Order: sequence, then C-alpha cells, then structure tokens
Amino acid sequence: MGIAILCALTGAVLSAVGAALQFRGVRDVGDLTVRRFTRLAGNRRWLLGFAVLFVAAVLQILALALAPVTVVAPLAVLSLPIIAAIDVRRVTRGFAVAVMAATGGVATFVAIAARSAVTTDVPPAVALRAGQVVAGVVCAFVLVGAWRSGTARALALAAGAGAAYGLVAVLVRDVATSLPRLPWVSFVGLALAFLVGATLVQLGYASGPADLVVAGQTVVNPIVAAWIGMALLDETPDAGRGTLIALVTSAAVALTGIVAIARFHRRPR
Repeated sequence: MGIAILCALTGAVLSAVGAALQFRGVRDVGDLTVRRFTRLAGNRRWLLGFAVLFVAAVLQILALALAPVTVVAPLAVLSLPIIAAIDVRRVTRGFAVAVMAATGGVATFVAIAARSAVTTDVPPAVALRAGQVVAGVVCAFVLVGAWRSGTARALALAAGAGAAYGLVAVLVRDVATSLPRLPWVSFVGLALAFLVGATLVQLGYASGPADLVVAGQTVVNPIVAAWIGMALLDETPDAGRGTLIALVTSAAVALTGIVAIARFHRRPR
C-alpha cells in the first residue's frame, strides 16, 4: 500500500501544477462556453497543463490498482494547499484556516478509512447503480451552476466535477484490476464520467478562481468515491458506529472549508 500512497501523493502535486496551467489557459481564451472548447487546443499553457494532468492520472490509476478506493481517492485533496500557494496572491489568516480545514478534514478521513478498508471487486450491477446515483448528483450541481454566477457557479460546477471524478476513481480501479478482461460497463461509465468531469472543470475555471475549483472537486471527489466504496462495495466491513461518526465529521469539516474558501473569494479585496 506504500507504493500506492506514494503514487497518489505525487499525482496530487502534479494535479495542482496542471490545474494552475489549465486555469491560466482558460483565462487566456476568455469567455469560455461549450461551443468554444476547441480554442483551448491552440493554447500552449492549457496543453502543457493537460500533459501534466495526464501524468498525474497515470499515477492515480497505478495507485488505484494497488490499494482500496477509500484510501487512494482522498489523497487528491493535498493538491488544494499547493494550488492555493500558486494561485492566491495574498493569503489571509481566514483563508489559510479554510484551506487547512478542507485539507485536514480529508486527510483525517483518509487516516480513519485506511484502518478498516479492504480491496473488493466491482460487480457490473454495482457499477451501474453507482453511475445512476452519481449522474443524479452531477445533474443537481449543474442545475445550481446554471442558475448562479461567479464563485457560486464555479463551486457548483467544481462539485459536479468532483462527483463525476469520484465515480471515475472507482471505475478506474475496476478496469485496471480486471485486465486483460475488459469490464465494459465500468469502461463506458469511466469514459463518460471523465468527459463530464473534465468539461465541468474547464467551465468552472471560466467562472471562478483555480483554488476554489480545485477545492470543490478534490473534496467532493473522495467523499463520493468513499461513499461508493463503503456503501456499495462494502470496503469497510469492520467499521463501527464510532468510525462512521468520525468519517462524517471529518467530511463535514472539509466541506465547511471549501464553503469558507468560496466566501473568501466573494469578498472585495
């Protein structure tokens, strides 16, 4: 499991660097809509960010192939303090506390989940059910984003991307551990969820700051992935009531942190 955690941590660092590059690429393009996505292909910074994120994705796949989703997926939140250091010009005490809450909440989530998490298979019926639930969650966030603007829209789109990426984390492990046999339900669901998540992230960059978008997706991502792992895959069969309460509490702290980050960006500076 040590190699898996190392891959996940390295992937988190590269994810922050790639996100910063893509954010600047989106802002170079200007007003970004779904119809104008082709403009990104001509932006060098966005393409460099894509290459860095591709390497990060490979490392994440390796990590997911070697360890349970409940342990690996939450480590992506460590990209949040890195992107905050890159993207935010003036860090106030309140903002630093918010970032620490978001990061610390998920880090605690990882530590608790790792104690009882075990690797399990992903049956096609469970993959389909997980996809249906996540699709509903993503649609809800997209609707909120459609009715809001600015940081609220960016956060809603980022949360939708995080939910989609949470499903991706689960299905990636299923595909990676099933080779050379290809589980088609998981493979198709993986491709669709990834495309939806990537699209929502770019639209989020066009509406708000990079650190807020990264915060939204990296906090919601592990919560969704861990929920699938615990509720549908039974990766934590020995978790007692105290463990579940601790998991819910740490998730609540992380979510409070990203809400505080959003409030920071809404204040005039």
